[in-house]
Order: sequence, then C-alpha cells, then structure tokens
Amino acid sequence: MSAHLMDEAAEKALIAKLTWRLAPLLTLGFLIAQIDRANAGIAALQMNHDIGLNSAQFGIGAGLFFISYVLFEIPSTMIQARTGGPRWLARIMISWGIASAMMSVVTGPYSFYGIRLLIGAMEAGFLPGVMLYLAAFFPPRHRAGIMALFAISIPLSSVVGSPVSSALLGLDGILGLHGWQWMFLAEGVPAIITGVLLLVLLPGDLSAIAWLDSTEKSWLVGQLAAGVAATRVPHSGFWRVASNPHALMLSLAFTGSVGVGQALALWQPQMIKEFGLTNMQVGLTNAVPFALAAAAMVVWAQRSDRSGERLMHTILPLAISAVALAGATFVHQLWLLVAVLCLTQIGAQAMKGPFLGLTSEWLAGPAAVIGFAQVNSLGNAAAFLTSTSIGVIRQATGSFQLALLPLMFIAALGCVGLVVMARRDNVYRRQLVERGA
Repeated sequence: MSAHLMDEAAEKALIAKLTWRLAPLLTLGFLIAQIDRANAGIAALQMNHDIGLNSAQFGIGAGLFFISYVLFEIPSTMIQARTGGPRWLARIMISWGIASAMMSVVTGPYSFYGIRLLIGAMEAGFLPGVMLYLAAFFPPRHRAGIMALFAISIPLSSVVGSPVSSALLGLDGILGLHGWQWMFLAEGVPAIITGVLLLVLLPGDLSAIAWLDSTEKSWLVGQLAAGVAATRVPHSGFWRVASNPHALMLSLAFTGSVGVGQALALWQPQMIKEFGLTNMQVGLTNAVPFALAAAAMVVWAQRSDRSGERLMHTILPLAISAVALAGATFVHQLWLLVAVLCLTQIGAQAMKGPFLGLTSEWLAGPAAVIGFAQVNSLGNAAAFLTSTSIGVIRQATGSFQLALLPLMFIAALGCVGLVVMARRDNVYRRQLVERGA
C-alpha cells in the first residue's frame, strides 16, 4: 500500500477502527446534549403548573436557548480551531452540564428564560466542533455514515430521554423536591462526567494516535488533502465564507431539518398529553417517532455513502417531512398524530447524514471553521422561530394542529434551497470541467 492506494478490505478495516475509537464517546456526548436540550419538554408536564408558565411563556423560554446558542456558535468554533478539539469540547460539555442542572432552581418565567439562555451559550459550538474534529480523520466519501452515527444522538435522545425523564418525574416529593427538579439534577451530571472523559480519551490529531501505523496515517493524510482540494469555498475570511452562495444555501437547507426536529422535541410530549395519557405513556409514545427516525438515519446514510450521492439523499427526506406536516391540520386522533410525527421525524432526521457529509465536502479546509458554525447557527435560529411560534399559536388558537403549519413552511423552504443548490452546483462542476480542473 502506498500513501494514496489502499485495497478495499484494508480501507474498510481502517474506517471501522477510526469509527469505533472516536465515534462512541462523541455520540454519547451529543446524546446527553440533546437530552439536556429537550428535557424541558417532558419537565413541562409538571413544571409549567408548578412555576406558573403558560404555553406562550414556555415557547419563549424554549426558544431563547437558540438565541444564545447562535450568538456564541461561531466564536466557540473559532476558539476550538486554536485550542484543539478535545480540550474545547470537554469545556463545552462540563459547562452545559452545570447549567442544565441549574434548571432545577427555576421559580418562574424570568429565571426559566435566564437559565435557558445560559444553557444555549454553554452548549454553543459542540456540533460544528465535532464536525470539524471528525473531518480531520475521515475521508470525504465516508463522512455521511460517520456524521449520521454521531447525529443519531438527536432522535435517540428522545428514545432514551423521554421514558427516563418521565420516570424521574415520578420522584415528585422526595426530599422536598419536585419530580422535574430531580430530572434536571440527574440529567446534568452525565454531561460533566463525559466532558472529563473527552479530555482524557480523545486524540488531538492524527499524529497523536498510537493505534494507527505510519502507512495508515499516510493514506489518510493523502485522502484528507484531496478532500480539501475539492472544497467549493476556498477561503477562510469570515465574510467571504459567510456570504458564499454554497454556504448560504447549505444554511438555508439545514433550517428545515433543525427547525422541525428541535421544535417537535420540545413540544411533542404536550401534543401527545392532550389525548389523556399518563406521563409515562406520553414518554413511551413520544419515543416511537424518534426510534424509527434513528433507524432511518443509519440506513439512509449508508445508502448515500455507497452511492456517493448526497443532494437527492438530502432533498427527499426533507420533502417527506414537509408533506407529512401539511396533513397535520386534518389530524384529530392519537394514532394519526403519531403517524404524522413518525413521517416528519424520519424525514427531518434521515437527511442529516447525507447533508452533514455534503457540508463537510463543500466547506472543507479553511472554510470549515466558519462554514460549519454558520450552517448550524442558522439552523438553530430557525429552531428558535419554530419553537416560539408553536407556543404563541397554541396559546392564541388552542390548536396544536395549526401550530405545526410554520414547521411545514420551513421544511418546504429547506427543500427549495436544496434544489437551488443542486442546480448551482451543476453549473459549478461544468465550469471546473471547462477549465480542465
């Protein structure tokens, strides 16, 4: 094997080795992050009454997380580029674990708003930071699979978190604490522990890995360099990256997935609760759409890696979400609501693996730091709008079905952005061919 040639079996073995050494701990970290981000949705089943929150106030507080998250996203990712992945990712996890546990002391709307802002600021930079970190080890053609394995934490957080959080609500009254207070305390501690493990166990870069030989490292270096050469944004300056059409259209597309997925993670439990279920039944029912979405993520990302195609593998799932949400206004039975939520979550989550793989290819090299952070920032800005709008519309109309309409529009907008992106990239590739690139 040379620095640039490796047989298929050896390549698969190397990627498997990288995956099992790097992905589990990062996936666990993001799983905990998503549980800590969305557990307010389960807590609301008790907390809203205990501290006097109405639907609009809960929606505002839920959405404020995304404001501070977006504001600190790019600065956080830029700091990571200077300090190194493991150290900064560990800092993020430890600080958000502490902030999440502080949710146990909220007493009303304003303390709820303040701590949600704090959690957003502390968690900012984790997703683009992990993307940046993984892009330094995995060649472009393997990134949809590894990104999906990491991003599977998003739906899995509700599969795991919903029943666990619902069970913790049952501790109500023990030692004078409400069940939702126990939930926030119990679910904040794992983030702190995992943050310490990231610092100790993750390698800083390829040169620091003792379990790869020189041939494997040399091959990876060659593959990663080839990936950087194929970037669509060969710049590193903030404004040149942020205003690049490829970066902007990727950001627009991600708003569809994140705006839908994050809003539902916060509001689904209350939608299901309206059908008269117990808290535990809500938790178990809420887990179903996310479990199906997690399985779809893995299968769809593997299909994208095998075919080498990214754009249509991103567009089709998001279109499914938009169509499913369009039918939500006609749903008035629990089984139909769950069916709509299943299709919506499958689409919103399955697109992430191919999309993140595409993003790491188009924004490789110098553009990655700003580009990854911008894409995720705008996606989470959309989550603020959708999470808040659900609360406002629900408060004004009494209908969750009508409150889902903004989610349909943002998913459809993401699809439009992807179609425009596909046409623009075809033009870009023809120009490369004409120049002999």
